Amino acid sequence: MAEENEQNERLNEESAAVEPQDVNEQAEAETENTDNSSANSSTPSAEEQIAALNDKYLRLYSEFDNYRKRTNKEKLELIATASAGVLKDLIVVLDDFERAILNNEKVEDIQAIKDGVALIHSKFKMTLEAKGLKQMQSKNEAFDPELHEAIANVPAPSDALKGKVVDDVEKGYYLNDKVIRYAKVVVGQ
Repeated sequence: MAEENEQNERLNEESAAVEPQDVNEQAEAETENTDNSSANSSTPSAEEQIAALNDKYLRLYSEFDNYRKRTNKEKLELIATASAGVLKDLIVVLDDFERAILNNEKVEDIQAIKDGVALIHSKFKMTLEAKGLKQMQSKNEAFDPELHEAIANVPAPSDALKGKVVDDVEKGYYLNDKVIRYAKVVVGQ
């Protein structure tokens, strides 16, 4: 009996020692199952990810396409109305020319006509300069193919004018320091 009691106590101790391990293992297994099930429920499947990325791509593409169309439209509107400011200022000069033409029919004094045309020319030139137009000074300057267009070569009247501009046939112009019309010049050789 004493032996049976000792065996029962050993079995009880072993079972007591085993039971906490089993309980720990069961708790860990349940935790893993819970983690896996929550991971599965919050992590979308591959098909759902592809659909989400495709949707995001389509929205981004549409947004970019709308931006491109809008900027192109704005650019066209800007080009169409860019000259409006210049034309508005030139209309005033046109009005001056029309008044001068009407008054020239009645005036017999040639000097008054010359003065009137000179005033209109001055006003026109000041209007263009206010918009950034600047006349190129080419005469007696060294020939520069980036600024001048040589239309003729003539013998230089002096050695100092060799390779330089002797005459302006058509003046060149800058618009905000950018050449918009090259000067047509005669170069001395």
